[in-house]
Amino acid sequence: MKNLIASYFFVLLTSISLYSQSKVKLGIDVLKEDYEFLKGKRVGLITNATGVDSKLNSTIDIIYNLPGVKLVALFGPEHGVRGDIPAGEKIESYKDAKTGLTVYSLYGKTRKPTKEMLKDIDVLIYDIQDIGVRSYTYISTMGLAMEAAAENNIQFVVLDRPNPLTGEKFEGSIVRKEFISFIGQFPIPYVYGLTCGELAQMINSEGWLSNGVKCNLKVIKMKGWKRWMRWEDTGLQWVPTSPHIPHYYSAQFYAASGILGELGVISEGVGYTLPFQLLGADWIDEVEVSKRLNQLNLPGVKFRPVVWRPFYGRFQGKILRGVQIHIEDFKKCNLTSIQFYFLQELKKLYPDKEIFQMADFERIRSFDLATGWDEIRKIFSKNYTYDSIKSYWEKEADEFQKKAVKYFLY
Repeated sequence: MKNLIASYFFVLLTSISLYSQSKVKLGIDVLKEDYEFLKGKRVGLITNATGVDSKLNSTIDIIYNLPGVKLVALFGPEHGVRGDIPAGEKIESYKDAKTGLTVYSLYGKTRKPTKEMLKDIDVLIYDIQDIGVRSYTYISTMGLAMEAAAENNIQFVVLDRPNPLTGEKFEGSIVRKEFISFIGQFPIPYVYGLTCGELAQMINSEGWLSNGVKCNLKVIKMKGWKRWMRWEDTGLQWVPTSPHIPHYYSAQFYAASGILGELGVISEGVGYTLPFQLLGADWIDEVEVSKRLNQLNLPGVKFRPVVWRPFYGRFQGKILRGVQIHIEDFKKCNLTSIQFYFLQELKKLYPDKEIFQMADFERIRSFDLATGWDEIRKIFSKNYTYDSIKSYWEKEADEFQKKAVKYFLY
């Protein structure tokens, strides 16, 4: 028995040791070890609350205290530098209370750094954790900042971070030129399977910046990250990327329900304790819709009937009925198809309900921008079947993946 116990603890300690050895070093961790190229330079930093190293130390504080490096300005995307601004709320420039540095807002009147903002900057650094979904606006901020850096002959540095949806998942159609927007700045699929550093390389090399300009780009790679890794494999702590992405697994649910949420007709759980994990409305039979969805036997996902009452938001106080999404096998599950299958089964249950007619023009426009073009909606709304859009939704993502391979860093 003693030998058995000893063997158990040996295996346990070995496993812990191996796990700690495989812990990912973020771009900021790597930069701390070698920042010679920044010495003597005036630095601007685009970051937010997710800009931390693997020990949760702020990137702002780290760069501010690097010997020989002068951090002169901060730039805040949606949610602000400290992550305390609600989604969609416009902010103006202000002073950072801790460092006294000017924080230029990139989610107010200006979304692209201006010449005036950049006049005293030699290097512009980007360090923000993304979630791997196109409509999440941080990568749009990155692209516009790259463009500004190119136009002002400033070096642009990306401190790379893991994609919480892995580097292997690609889903959704490509954004068409006339549907380029802040929630779809580049011709990429909805789930794009790249780290922000890899995406920056692709944006730069493919000529996607305005007028085809290219910036002087440097990516500080991570150490230890592999494409197959989910967040729990990295050994890193998760810092909420926004108020409704509180956990690393929130990203997968955002991909599964976020597009449908744009319509404002079906609740995606925002306003309750399970943001993006729920789909429902006050007129739905939760048991029947759940049963129908489970009968589809969709790979890697199950549905549970649920009733809830949002605490805030557009459905505040209403009793909503629908389903909770349970991802059982992330690798097998096509995340983005879930919301379309939900609409498909809902239409069978309620043939008189015209979901797209229940939404106003602005909401429909947001839905089209999220999918990348209006044909997805037009084709789907003819007979409400996922199969009708599947060839676009999945084939275009597969084609993009083949194109993106040459930009893989890991």
